[in-house]
Amino acid sequence: MTEFDDEPITLSAHALAALQEFQQEEKQRIEKFESLYKASENKFDEQQAKPVEVKIDDFKEDWQLSQFWYADDTARTLGKALLEGADEDTVIVVASAPSVYAAIKQFPKDEIPTKHIYLLEYDSRFKVLAGSDRFFSYDYNKPNDIPDLLRHKCHRLLIDPPFLEANCQTKSAQAAKNLLVKENERSGRTESGDIKFKLISSTGERMHDVVTNHYPGTKITNFYPEHKNGLSNEFRCYATFECSHWKFTNED
Repeated sequence: MTEFDDEPITLSAHALAALQEFQQEEKQRIEKFESLYKASENKFDEQQAKPVEVKIDDFKEDWQLSQFWYADDTARTLGKALLEGADEDTVIVVASAPSVYAAIKQFPKDEIPTKHIYLLEYDSRFKVLAGSDRFFSYDYNKPNDIPDLLRHKCHRLLIDPPFLEANCQTKSAQAAKNLLVKENERSGRTESGDIKFKLISSTGERMHDVVTNHYPGTKITNFYPEHKNGLSNEFRCYATFECSHWKFTNED
């Protein structure tokens, strides 16, 4: 033991100020989250009529759950692709991509043609985004545990499997099959004449073979999803359709 062992640890004035600022920001984030949670019981249309600004940054990423939020531009693009050409009867599901749902919630009301937009997510915190009637707990390890309300009812699906490994991707694909309308119902058109059935899988480029094998009709697009934290894995957008936001590439 030395004479310095019992001396208290002190912070420089700069470090102390930075710590206090962090603690204040964390306190404000927690208070906002609590207020959002109280509002989460509101139905989707009530939330749109009296919108509470919810940003994905209000939620800390949990890296153990492989949570990495999309960059704002990416989240908006994916959300707009799901909504483009939809009508009031279109059922849309966002699975394991809460940042996209958060982006949709920030769109003007006249840009959201359907109220049937649901969030499936393992992390129950995200009930504050969708409300109790639009949020469903989802575990990719249990692909058959799909709520009856959505089983074979989904016309448009965005699914982002949390882990870049074959087992997760395969089980996520099985969940997608349980959600999506059956094949004989996929040729329908919306009121605007757009195709009603659309599937998007946003995941790592190295998952190409798994994705295209498990999601017939999907092709790699020229849209590159980006993440807020600069996630190094190269992500790609796979889809069954082209739109104003992307085109198919010649990589398949």
